[in-house]
Amino acid sequence: MMDAPTLDLMFHALSDSSRRGMIDRLGRGPASVTELAEPLPMALPTVLKHLNVLEASGIVQSTKTGRVRTYELRQERLAELERWIADRKAGWNITFDRLDRFLTEEEPEP
Repeated sequence: MMDAPTLDLMFHALSDSSRRGMIDRLGRGPASVTELAEPLPMALPTVLKHLNVLEASGIVQSTKTGRVRTYELRQERLAELERWIADRKAGWNITFDRLDRFLTEEEPEP
């Protein structure tokens, strides 16, 4: 089970549209910093800050070969987050099902 600080980091990382775009790109395979920065309207140091947030959250990991830093998506981390959300959804569904049964029960006539 994921702890609260880990969840906070992951949700913070996912809260920014630029970072979500990087995650979408990494869903197609590893990419260099340059490749990830290309479609974004921001300076390279800003892209690196976003990548640091993603890496600190555990959603991506990087490797450096020579002067090229390559990032890749850690699919298992997103699967953990998906399981956390699914667990909450299952609990909500049980609660809503109980509420539905309660509201649809007919009151006995006197």
